[in-house]
Amino acid sequence: MKKPVIALFPEASFGSALNCVGIAQQLQHQGSTPVFLCHPGFNGVFAEYGFKEYQLPQSAEAQHQNEETWQAFVTAHLEHFNQNPTEQLKTYVGPTWEAIVDTAIQVEDGLSQLLKRIKPDGIVLDNVIMFPAIANAGVPWIRVVSCAETEIPDINIPPYLSGMAADDPARPAFESAYIKTTLPAQKRYNIFRRARGLAALPAGQFLETSPHLNLLLAPKSIRYERATPLPEDQFVFLDGCVREEAQFEPPPLPVNEGPIVYLSFGSLGAIDTDLISRIIAVFATIPARFFVNVGEFLESYQQVPDNVYLGSWFPQPSIVSQADLFIHHGGNNSYCEALHFGVPSLIMPYCWDGHDNGLRALQTNTGVNMQRASWTPQELRQIMTALLNDNLMITRMREISDKMKKGNGVRDAALAILNKISI
Repeated sequence: MKKPVIALFPEASFGSALNCVGIAQQLQHQGSTPVFLCHPGFNGVFAEYGFKEYQLPQSAEAQHQNEETWQAFVTAHLEHFNQNPTEQLKTYVGPTWEAIVDTAIQVEDGLSQLLKRIKPDGIVLDNVIMFPAIANAGVPWIRVVSCAETEIPDINIPPYLSGMAADDPARPAFESAYIKTTLPAQKRYNIFRRARGLAALPAGQFLETSPHLNLLLAPKSIRYERATPLPEDQFVFLDGCVREEAQFEPPPLPVNEGPIVYLSFGSLGAIDTDLISRIIAVFATIPARFFVNVGEFLESYQQVPDNVYLGSWFPQPSIVSQADLFIHHGGNNSYCEALHFGVPSLIMPYCWDGHDNGLRALQTNTGVNMQRASWTPQELRQIMTALLNDNLMITRMREISDKMKKGNGVRDAALAILNKISI
């Protein structure tokens, strides 16, 4: 019997990429052949896990330009990461949607050629925008919502990227501002869609629901009660989606006592070396061991306290499983891994759904939501100490972890995908 070939296409972020790795591992265990479609800059990421990669066809000049543009884009918006979600609509969210639409248009022809070459039996899309080549490939496509559950709207759910409660009086104003801000990019995108044979989407939307299958990375412990339940034959909630990863053995530190605290702001947040330096200075005053993911910016840190270890990369599931506290940016992958391993979160969101997850952690007593710029060293120290000694939260996190570990989100995802693929 022919093994089904499943093409996975995550967006150009490590959260989505590594979430898809977990699903691909289970697809492989179930007897299929998962392959990855790679944005520029992700060459080798999936090959390290043993998967075949296909790079989107692109000229060397265009690839170099894209990498430089992305670095410049992040640097230009660094100051905007300290703004509230409403302020970020104009300064960050609008420009980001413009950049995302640009990417969808730029890769369309290469993606179409690649899919004709691979001839997959199904496509898994973990992104925030539809690529017409996927809808036109003639095979079932599966949408993965690896951002917060707020990406799929409902009156009982806060507006996407708002960081506000569902019943916040400011909700109508935020939703109106979001549509107004994204309208130029959305109009341009709809013109592109129609030229490729797809119907236009409503204002504020860039990705439709898959008619085949939609997977949501939203564990039961933090899931909202929807006014309109999602159809069970089209939507599957994954109670955790953690990949298999190498074991991390924490190296002994010069000062090697106390609980373990892991800090990672993701590939995007690592660029904020000033913030991380401020936090590291506070770490020096706390009796604990700190492991800090600084990405490609190791050279930016000249003096490192004796109880701190800096790394350019960590096998995150392994280090989180050993941690007593996880400080992160509210990325959905990080938040869900913290829940899976029963570790409280200290969330310092800087953009996108980090704001939504920061609020949800506070609402569900699974962590603390903290503004990135306005804290004092004393405040940060007090919050960290309180989290490390909050027995009520620690007990709750252990209960959540026990329930999540009894299930298997990546296996459920793989089986649901294969159930929709006919060969």
